[in-house]
Amino acid sequence: MATKTLITGGVRSGKSRYALARALAVPAPRVFVATADRADGSMRERIQKHQADRGNKFQLIEETLDLPAAFVNLKAKPSVIVIDCLTLWMGNLLQTFRQDPARIQKLTENLETCVRESETDFILVTNEVGSGVIPSNALARDFLDELGQLNQKFANACTEVILMVSGIPQTLKAPHSYETMDRTLKAHSTD
Repeated sequence: MATKTLITGGVRSGKSRYALARALAVPAPRVFVATADRADGSMRERIQKHQADRGNKFQLIEETLDLPAAFVNLKAKPSVIVIDCLTLWMGNLLQTFRQDPARIQKLTENLETCVRESETDFILVTNEVGSGVIPSNALARDFLDELGQLNQKFANACTEVILMVSGIPQTLKAPHSYETMDRTLKAHSTD
């Protein structure tokens, strides 16, 4: 069975570095899906740093919106696919389709299905943004709400969830422990 790992944490917590280390432990071929938009100089610098960190050990796919479509034309069946990151992806979706929430929902559902049903290992990187204050503007609140729901969806779909804190991985969900956790959550659900 393929491993599906969600790596979350704050900004500069070591998520991407840890994701790369995990992916490099898997034999090639490896695919890296970058969701960043090269909109400004600061983002371009971050992208260049990430590219240097990866070197040529991954097939690179740059996709800012339709992640499931990105996997259709892969050169070879990869042993692992890294998506870095769901946070930027959700920001891209909201910028492009904010007036069409059904489209956002469909794209996120398609990606979840793709990850769940794939026989390839997946490593998904995302930010934990729900520990701060509630923003005063509507777009920022929508972003936090959408990303929080997306993170919950993928934490549920993945067999493993890692929280990065100051470069140290903390296992929140390990393979097989999720079955117990799901039963506990269902037994105590008030919804």
